[in-house]
Amino acid sequence: MLQVHPSGLSAWLGKPLSPRALEDERQTVLIKQAWDDSDKVYGYVYGYRKLHDDICDMGEDISPNRAWRRVRLAGIKAQIGCKKKPGFYGGSPAVVADNTLNREFDVHAPDQF
Repeated sequence: MLQVHPSGLSAWLGKPLSPRALEDERQTVLIKQAWDDSDKVYGYVYGYRKLHDDICDMGEDISPNRAWRRVRLAGIKAQIGCKKKPGFYGGSPAVVADNTLNREFDVHAPDQF
């Protein structure tokens, strides 16, 4: 437990948010909106790189590292591809070709013809 005086804690809790924190909240809302819209367009959910590009296209000034941090703190994760279900995917069975050249494939010792 922290050794903090109750009046100091209540004063800290009552302080307004800094301009940077307000900007972070606003950009997080934009990132979540772009993330929700990304699933409807391409069929898969964006990662932070494409979300950064979308936010920059909206006219926002945000660095890739800040976008990565905002995405991580918002709990957004990219969907990476679609995995195939295990099992048989069809195709024809392997066919053994006839020995039309009458080659000898049985050898008696290594490195001898």
